[in-house]
Amino acid sequence: MKNHYKLVFAVAVSLLAGLIGSVSTTENIPTWYETLNKPEYTPPNWVFAPVWTTLYILMGLSAYLIWKEGLSNFRVKKALTLYGIQLTLNMLWGILFFGLRNPLYGLLDITALLILLTLTTKQFKKINKNAAALLMPYILWVTYASYLNLGIWLLN
Repeated sequence: MKNHYKLVFAVAVSLLAGLIGSVSTTENIPTWYETLNKPEYTPPNWVFAPVWTTLYILMGLSAYLIWKEGLSNFRVKKALTLYGIQLTLNMLWGILFFGLRNPLYGLLDITALLILLTLTTKQFKKINKNAAALLMPYILWVTYASYLNLGIWLLN
């Protein structure tokens, strides 16, 4: 596959994961989520969509930089496997937190996500430092989202 197709595919997969995760999120924001007590420093709801969209694009670009190194490389396979697992956990979070309306399940998932994301970033860094750097805003945001999730669980 030519590199420009890989780039489009990698970004599309990332955005698709975000879209799948957001299905149960969107319908529950104006109803269930609005009724919850939230921790200090919770941003307004309109912030989440542009931030996540940007992060999914950066994630796809990062995965592309690793993928173009070649799937015959064991480190690339390992890194992209970790990436796929963390992307699945990312997608699952919206289903658990919003779809099931369960902040505890969301907290367990986002904790695992943060661990897998850290491992993914370390593996990416071994292959391409720029790919790892593209994941740094994602790590920061997931850390912040973990704080928000923990706060919601404790306050409700």
